[in-house]
Amino acid sequence: MTPTQKLIGLLALILVLTAGAAAGAWKVQDWRYGKQLAEQVILHKDDLAAISSAAAAQVRTDQEKRRALELRLSASEETHHKELTDAQANQARLRDRLATSDLRLSVLLDSADTASGCVVPTVAVAGSVVHGGARARLDPAHAQRIVAITDAGDQGLIALRACQTYVRELSR
Repeated sequence: MTPTQKLIGLLALILVLTAGAAAGAWKVQDWRYGKQLAEQVILHKDDLAAISSAAAAQVRTDQEKRRALELRLSASEETHHKELTDAQANQARLRDRLATSDLRLSVLLDSADTASGCVVPTVAVAGSVVHGGARARLDPAHAQRIVAITDAGDQGLIALRACQTYVRELSR
């Protein structure tokens, strides 16, 4: 063997050994990275499980809040319905009493008003059951209209209270 051949052989041997060492190093690196990736996968699964349980707990809390709000709104709606039904029943009784002349509406007259041309005595008559100033009885048809107006007003006030309660419950 010539020195050039020995040198080429030696260089080839060094090249083969270097390539083998590099391949071994790659193998070790592969094992090391594979282990790190496996650890990261386990940590990632743990993080996902924690996030999922936190999200599920949040959903349960939100559902409980919604259920409580629905119960409060339902109770408020029942109260509103009862108030409205009671007011309508009272108005119906009042209209019936006015229609049967069981009840009469009257208004207090201003005895100091001279422009109306109607002079009313300021002192009640001894046989009168009306206390206070002079009064005039209203026509039953007019009384019915007044009761209808107050009925609409009562219903409006009840509806307003129901709306205010609803908004208060939602903003809680």
